[in-house]
Amino acid sequence: MSRRARRRPPRRNIRQERLQQWIPRTRFGRLVQEGKITTLEEGFAEGLKIREPEIVDILVPNLQEEVINVSLVQKQTDAGEKSRFKAIVAVGNQNGYLGLGSGKASQVRNAIEKAATNARLNITIIRRGCGSWECGCGQPHSLPFETEGKRGSVKVKIIPGPRGLGLVASEDAKIILRLAGVKDCWTKSYGSTRTVPSFAYAIFDALKKTYEVVTPQDWV
Repeated sequence: MSRRARRRPPRRNIRQERLQQWIPRTRFGRLVQEGKITTLEEGFAEGLKIREPEIVDILVPNLQEEVINVSLVQKQTDAGEKSRFKAIVAVGNQNGYLGLGSGKASQVRNAIEKAATNARLNITIIRRGCGSWECGCGQPHSLPFETEGKRGSVKVKIIPGPRGLGLVASEDAKIILRLAGVKDCWTKSYGSTRTVPSFAYAIFDALKKTYEVVTPQDWV
């Protein structure tokens, strides 16, 4: 069972209530609540890991959520088959922040909630730029260089494109790229791309490498 990706309606009131009642359990959370860390870059520079989703809600308040896929999974137990739903959710602010997560539950809504929480814990910074030799405008509309990601049997290559090209990619890939703030690029995929979770995580893996890989400009 699969569902077309859809945008989740914002539930700001519930989120604000959770933030008001939030008691940090980690050092990163306490520093954020005290106002000593105001951006994710500062936390990552200190080597801190996100273990509480409230950290992301405070530092990146304008996050959007997109349900990439919902499927039915079954597990054989002594009592018979146990069915649960598995959801894949992407979060991003369309300006360089992106997270992807999965969650399982007996109800679709709970599975989506778990996936959204997991996506916040996996959020990362996406470095953007103009890596296309056809453009060279210097604006952050694409990626600074070609990058490649892999998950399972799926391999994805993202190639920077000139300004005005748009996203030459599948619908699922377009959703993830838009949330990251990428506007122009080509994509090439190999393997069993019909496996939506593997394909989505391959795209995410490729985008993560833009922040993890050190480019020659950073050495200057």
